[in-house]
Amino acid sequence: MAEGSGYRWAEDGGRQAVRGGLRGRLDALRELIALSRTRLDGRALEGAGRVLETADERYRLSGEHTVVALAGATGSGKSSLFNALAGANRSQVGPRRPTTAEPVACVWPGSRPGAEGLLHRLGVPTHRRHAPADGNAELRGLILIDLPDHDSSATEHRAQVDRMLELVDAVIWVVDPEKYADAVLHERYLRPLAGHAEVMFVVLNQVDRLPGDAADQVVDDLRRLLDEDGLALGEHGEPGAAVLALSAATGKGVGELREALGQFVAERGAADRRLAADVDAAAERLRSVYVAQCPVGLTEQARAEFDDRLAEAVGAVATGRAAERDWLRHAERACGSPWARLRGRREGRRSRWDNPGSRVGTTGVGATGAPGGSSAGGAGEPAVDGRAAARPVVEHAVRAVAGEAAHGLPAPWAQAVREAAERGAYGLPEALDKAAAAAEESLRGGPAVKPRWWTVAASLQGLLLVLQVVGVLWLLGVVTGLGDGTDWISGLSPAALGVVGGPALTWLCRAVARGPARRYGQDAERRLRSAAAGCGRARVLEPVAAELLRYREVREQYAVASGV
Repeated sequence: MAEGSGYRWAEDGGRQAVRGGLRGRLDALRELIALSRTRLDGRALEGAGRVLETADERYRLSGEHTVVALAGATGSGKSSLFNALAGANRSQVGPRRPTTAEPVACVWPGSRPGAEGLLHRLGVPTHRRHAPADGNAELRGLILIDLPDHDSSATEHRAQVDRMLELVDAVIWVVDPEKYADAVLHERYLRPLAGHAEVMFVVLNQVDRLPGDAADQVVDDLRRLLDEDGLALGEHGEPGAAVLALSAATGKGVGELREALGQFVAERGAADRRLAADVDAAAERLRSVYVAQCPVGLTEQARAEFDDRLAEAVGAVATGRAAERDWLRHAERACGSPWARLRGRREGRRSRWDNPGSRVGTTGVGATGAPGGSSAGGAGEPAVDGRAAARPVVEHAVRAVAGEAAHGLPAPWAQAVREAAERGAYGLPEALDKAAAAAEESLRGGPAVKPRWWTVAASLQGLLLVLQVVGVLWLLGVVTGLGDGTDWISGLSPAALGVVGGPALTWLCRAVARGPARRYGQDAERRLRSAAAGCGRARVLEPVAAELLRYREVREQYAVASGV
């Protein structure tokens, strides 16, 4: 058995799996199919499924025997070679074509029974099963099959050859000096089976018909054609197809083939090598649907751009600026003079938080950039619906992030990523509306915690008002003669301090409030950005990431199955 094949002989002649090797590749291929059924067309996985079925069936049967098929064209002499190896006329030979209509088997008994199951699997009739004449121990465990002609005029014969070539452990291709370059042989069989070189022999028969050194020239040309087919040739101990020249009629070279077959069967690794080549071929056919053209995944930049677009859709910047202005208004009301607060109460009825036409809680920015999509135009201009304005922004954000995530992926997986993004985007605008409405509600009452200096400033404003009133009353007393006419300075000083100090304190508070107001607005913008990003992450980014993770899982399984 081949080293690292993934199986070892059990005491009963069957096989037991060991870790890694071929067994690991078959398990990975099985897992690959299971993970891909909902993503790939079933036809793309048919070949891999057949390989698994073939492997399971082969390993349920005898591991003591090696099944080798003799395949060739009409008149190549494969039946004569079959008889020469069997030591007796077991397969019909004659001028009538095609001569071999049914497969014929010759079984060299092994140390354990089990050939019947393999022969039944191949469909060899009972009356076509034979034993060798001499029972040569050198070929113990060999099941040699003489196939019908692969170029037979009978369609059913060609179909039978194609079926059995998928089931045998190894093939001996028999060619003759006239047809060794036949296009059907090379294009239909040898070239597609180039990856199976380690379980293949190519025999040039009938060399007795070639004069002089013509046989060597034909063999050299045959090797050249095989090389063009991509078939690795076993030279100097390297693995590959063995190329031999012989004559079944005269027996020249048959002993050399028998010796090579004996060594090949004694290794008991043909089944493993054949299945490994089948797995290689299946993996190569699936390469285009599993191997990406470039590194895949969502970059941090793509995620950040997606978050930025969602923030634009909910009007996070406009909300932050509105919150900043609102904080300044609250500060001005709290720290302004009582006369200013009285005027502010009247204007408060027209405040933006009480105006339904300028609310923050709608998804997106209107055409003018006003929060909530309200029109900043004059009277009579139609209001802009923020939701209608923001929906294209959301759709563009989803398309962009899906395109970035799908970039470089094989077509089926790229489609799965886009579909996951589209499903998640279905309710995204509504979720963003809720996030924006929650932000509006949290900002409606102004700052949750009023700064202490607002109270201090309000107290000072009250004191200055008292001074202003006292000073004015004092001056009125002086003017009306109720007080000392020379003591007007005592009334003017507090009145002037109250009149000048109130606006000065208001201006000072306004200057001090700019920093906290800016931070308050930035915090409001950040919270709305975070809420919008959370909606996008839950509905779009996480499903997309799940599809990318699934692709990475199947890509890892594909790497194991392909033997990379």
